[in-house]
Amino acid sequence: MLDSLKIVLRDLGAILIIVGFITLSVLIVPFVFGEYSNIHPILITAAVYFALGLPMYLGCKNAGETTLKHAMSTAAFGWLLISFIGSIPFLLIGYDKTNPALALDPLSAFFESVAGWTGTGLTMIVHENLLPYTLQFWRTMIQWIGGVGVIVLTLAILARPGTGSFTLYKSEGRGHKIQPSIVSTVRTIWWIFLFYTIIGIIILYVVNLLTGSGMNLWQSINHCMTGISTGGFSVTDDSIASYGVITQLAVVFIMMMGAIAFVAHYDLLKGRIKKFFSDAQTQALLVLILIGGAALAIINLNNPVYHGNMLQSIKESGFQFVSAITCTGFSTVDIDRWSGVAKLILSFGMVIGGAAGSTAGGIKLFRAILLAKGTGWRIRKAISTPRRVFSYKLGKKALSAEDAFEEVNEAAIISFMWLILLFVGTIIVSYTLPTKPIIDVIFEVCSAQGNVGLTTGITSVMMPPIAKLVLIFSMWIGRLEIIPVLVFIKTIIGRN
Repeated sequence: MLDSLKIVLRDLGAILIIVGFITLSVLIVPFVFGEYSNIHPILITAAVYFALGLPMYLGCKNAGETTLKHAMSTAAFGWLLISFIGSIPFLLIGYDKTNPALALDPLSAFFESVAGWTGTGLTMIVHENLLPYTLQFWRTMIQWIGGVGVIVLTLAILARPGTGSFTLYKSEGRGHKIQPSIVSTVRTIWWIFLFYTIIGIIILYVVNLLTGSGMNLWQSINHCMTGISTGGFSVTDDSIASYGVITQLAVVFIMMMGAIAFVAHYDLLKGRIKKFFSDAQTQALLVLILIGGAALAIINLNNPVYHGNMLQSIKESGFQFVSAITCTGFSTVDIDRWSGVAKLILSFGMVIGGAAGSTAGGIKLFRAILLAKGTGWRIRKAISTPRRVFSYKLGKKALSAEDAFEEVNEAAIISFMWLILLFVGTIIVSYTLPTKPIIDVIFEVCSAQGNVGLTTGITSVMMPPIAKLVLIFSMWIGRLEIIPVLVFIKTIIGRN
């Protein structure tokens, strides 16, 4: 037991040290914008990360190799601890009851931090544009890092081959390799992520220069970082609504790129364009966007808000469905004014989510594809003769019958647990908010557990504490895909 604790503390300490340095990088903002009073809160936050991380890492650095159980416990507890410490800037910079944009109590500050680190985007902030630049960028930075994962970042910097890297990598819900080794894989992921971030910022800023109705440089930096990480925090009150059509199209492109697997991006950057578009998850994403966007546009055409304006319905419906299925959470409309059916379609997109191995949340397209194929395989087998031999393919990969149904069973178990927790969360939140329509509660819990950030207006500082805690739990389990949380809870209660 003591040896296992030392392994977890060592790995957790390494993560906290890296996050401490990330926190220090935010100091450039108060210096650039002259917000010198905000330097101390950032320094205090970094100091807490270091004060906890250094003793853990140095005191246990000779601990044994990390197993999957250790890695999952590290991931589950690490995300909570990082978020807890990460709430300090929201309190020391943002706690001001005279300003509705900054009036965050401790639980709301923790909620905001969890929403940031998990890439969810649900926010307790009333007026994002009134936030100090330091706090705006802190929200952006934690989403940008959290989108790929703090463990993945830690491995990219500190890990060496043969040090339990793969188990830590898997603990954040990842399993695909780009390079032969995990260390080279995570470094490639971060290079791709950084490259797309730079390209996205340039695109958004150039659109503004060409059209005059886009984002200034500060807005381009923040929205690209939270868009490519499929986080969804904004620095404006109305998210993306006030920008022109071309800017919104650019944001759609950025959100979609964030929801496509890094393995597919690697093929694209290597010039293997055909392989990129033949990726099963990429194909599924494009097909679902077309179907979901079209269905939403048709349904919203009957909404009095649009007065039969098909072009406006297509524009806003398409944007919102992309935002939902990529788990980004940017918005261009007040979703509360949409019908229950429209909200259900968006909820479906948030539950499915983006590609496995991307920055998106949800159940993941890979599992949805597996469940669809598994259903087809079962039906085909049931209606065929007993002696008939079937071939099982996942993309271009041939599988044995045993492997095929093992993959399907694993996807079914995760999806079933995901839906059970979604149901439980909906019941509890609905109980604490009896005046809210059940469809709005379902939508909000889907948004939290899918790490999306779209809202019907339920999420606010005025929410009952129990509802806040339930959504925090939903964001946590959604980011870690349930199993690490269960392992952590089992470890805490001390059962083998």
